[in-house]
Amino acid sequence: MKKTIGRWLDSDIGHSFRTSPVAMGAALIALVCVFCALFAGWVAPHNPFNLAALELGDARLPPAWQAEGSSKYLLGTDDQGRDILSALIYGARISLIVGVVSVVLSVVIGVVFGLLAGFFGGWLDAFLMRVCDVMLSFPPILVALLIAGVGRALFPNAHETVAFGVLIISITLTGWVQYARTVRGSTLVERNKEYVQAARVTGVAPSRIMLRHVLPNVTGPVMVLATIQVATAIITEATLSFLGVGVPPTSPSLGTLIRVGNDYIFSGEWWITVFPGAMLVLIALSVNLLGDWLRDALNPRLR
Repeated sequence: MKKTIGRWLDSDIGHSFRTSPVAMGAALIALVCVFCALFAGWVAPHNPFNLAALELGDARLPPAWQAEGSSKYLLGTDDQGRDILSALIYGARISLIVGVVSVVLSVVIGVVFGLLAGFFGGWLDAFLMRVCDVMLSFPPILVALLIAGVGRALFPNAHETVAFGVLIISITLTGWVQYARTVRGSTLVERNKEYVQAARVTGVAPSRIMLRHVLPNVTGPVMVLATIQVATAIITEATLSFLGVGVPPTSPSLGTLIRVGNDYIFSGEWWITVFPGAMLVLIALSVNLLGDWLRDALNPRLR
């Protein structure tokens, strides 16, 4: 493990990372957020899912540094008496899980379709690209709203797992198109190179050529796009939750917390909205900065 990390730090990408304060700062913030999300049960001071432990008398308490605040709740409480800090930690876990899983599924679907379209061409390429054009003609948030709304209508009393599945599918179906078009463009360039022609002449199967020869050479743009799209997926999840078609209200995702706090922001309880919004911005900003650094690090013209 240490040797692997050492080799990575000595590589061109590792050197670029070590010499970029912005990338290191963004990675540190993202690492802290991921660590708190994964180990929320140990990091969070309270469990916002434990309804028996909630005290309605502590509802809408301000942060601890204000006059009416309590040291028990560092960032205050929401309308149900849940600790905002604990809700942020658990909410970040929900947002990260939805964002990462939806991006992974989008990458798999987009890479498969992009490889097939770019490698074989012809009617398959034309058909898949027309499907992409149709998907791009609709705003992604409206498509996600439609799918999420239909899913909730079909399963009104569904378990939270089904609700999460519908949310992930709705984000996935609006995100795979960019990967398909990116991989298709890179595959069109790679399939005419000498190493691919040599593999064809020697009788290598087309599927083996795509997986062993073409795919490793088109993963660079996909990695950059996937990193940036994680932030987009998290914001989409927060938007859907804010509009009431995301995760169930009992799950304190960042979008749900912002929607709840929006009802009280004009009555003075600003912390219910501001802190979840700041957390969302912090996660999205750190992921976007990492994506920008990765794009520059993988670009040979900028080395």
